Amino acid sequence: MVVPAERIGPPAAPTRAVRLRRLLTTERPRPDLVRSRPWAWRLAVATVCFGAFMGQLDASIVTLTYRSLGGEFHTSPAGVEWVSLAYLLTLVALLVPVGRLSDVHGRKLLYLYGFAVFTAASAVCGLAPGLGALVAFRVVQAVGAALMQANSVALVATSAPPHRMRAALGVQAAGQAIGLALGPTVGGALVATLGWRWVFGVNVPVGILALVAGHYLLPRTCGRAVAARTDVPGVALLAAASTAGLLALSVVSGLGPPPWTALLLAVSAGLAGGAFLRRQRRCPAPLIDLRLLRAARIGPGLLAGLCGYLVLFGPLVLVPVALAGPAGSDGSTLATGLVLTALPVGFAIAATGAERLLPPGWSDVRRSRAGAAGCVGALLLMALLPWQAALLPGPLALLGLALGTFVPANNTLVMRAVPAAAAGTGGGMVNMTRGLGTAIGVAAVTLALHLVPGPDGVRVAVLTLAAFALLALATTCRDRPGP
Repeated sequence: MVVPAERIGPPAAPTRAVRLRRLLTTERPRPDLVRSRPWAWRLAVATVCFGAFMGQLDASIVTLTYRSLGGEFHTSPAGVEWVSLAYLLTLVALLVPVGRLSDVHGRKLLYLYGFAVFTAASAVCGLAPGLGALVAFRVVQAVGAALMQANSVALVATSAPPHRMRAALGVQAAGQAIGLALGPTVGGALVATLGWRWVFGVNVPVGILALVAGHYLLPRTCGRAVAARTDVPGVALLAAASTAGLLALSVVSGLGPPPWTALLLAVSAGLAGGAFLRRQRRCPAPLIDLRLLRAARIGPGLLAGLCGYLVLFGPLVLVPVALAGPAGSDGSTLATGLVLTALPVGFAIAATGAERLLPPGWSDVRRSRAGAAGCVGALLLMALLPWQAALLPGPLALLGLALGTFVPANNTLVMRAVPAAAAGTGGGMVNMTRGLGTAIGVAAVTLALHLVPGPDGVRVAVLTLAAFALLALATTCRDRPGP
């Protein structure tokens, strides 16, 4: 029986709750004025650079607050270290799961939520009444950072035309480098003048601007993976493995707990990691498709990326310690920050200018190889020269130029090998290597200085970084065909 049209009536208007749910769970398209322009992808890449800038500014600026935090909250250095450690543990544990969720639910949506959470958490970090509250707020801040970082590489890789992907990833890497470059100088100036709370407050205006830009300039996710149940046991096992492993590194480098706990944590990390791999092989909807890691470019590329980020972040810890004044004055902090700026400035120049500085016919593999070789040479030069403030900017700039050549080319090799439907998972893995590289770099440098005090410890730390750069070079010498 056919119901007369006049008896059907207009469809019921959605309720307020339905409208709110749609608003919070639906990616909004860009305005036609933006979407129709041939340079719209450049605006999307520039917007992603806000997140890259904020994440690395935070990574390099917070370490300069340690002395002020210890004095205000009457806490030991081991206690203050949890301000960074809690953030890093949360970030590394969440990057891959968030990347998987983004492939299913939308990368733009989760990226904008990341901006909102990170900005709000930064504001409350600056108002923290005690160290415990600050550490808790840093965990929330890391959740926002994971939502941003797990999607940043994927948004760039899927927004830019294929033939411009390397240049786009270079611009994104330059955004990271600018954050690193400004961190030491801005952090030193803020701590010396306005106080440590403004170190967190500086994120707020940048975050608000990024939210507005992201809403209007980021494209909706074009293709989404088929929705599947979240692999909750896999998430838990990955979090347990990464957390136990990073804690073991921190204990070995002198965090505070008895040394035997490092062995217990290392064994726990190994067991959890093994269980995670078994789970991924058997799970019908795994968190990480292990076939991705067996691809010719992805596995070696992730290992090389970990080594590259380790070499990038290691000097951020080593240089301030090596150049610290006798009394650790605010003036010495600012001067050290200015010296350290040479590293990320060199990184930014190479990441954005490699297309003009290198021969146009060079493949990504060759660029990766040249960058890794340059890292080895710059670190060996740093090991030979006296560690004086006047002599360090040159080798640090050379190291930055080499890393700025290596990192974008290596990330391009990885992301080109990842299927488009799994771009969020691939981007999460790339950023997870950055988090692990950061942690291992900090731990390796701290351990070297802990075991070998004085100038000899500085050289041991530099040579340790050179060994990891050599490992990155070895991965590029394998057969990794690519454009």
